[in-house]
Amino acid sequence: MKEIKKKSGEDLVKFLNEKREIVRAFRFGIAGSAKKNVKAKLLARKEIARTLTEQNMRKMADANNAIA
Repeated sequence: MKEIKKKSGEDLVKFLNEKREIVRAFRFGIAGSAKKNVKAKLLARKEIARTLTEQNMRKMADANNAIA
């Protein structure tokens, strides 16, 4: 989580796209075959959620600063 907070907005978007690609590849790339590392998908989904949460927190902070 600390790593995500240190990243810039542009880096967060790149990180988010990488993790979404991992989940997509897991779903469609190896469909029908024995899945070896199921935990990787779960970890990627959690990192996606954390990244989206950080982006939303930054948007809210920016909006609050604009109002004040």
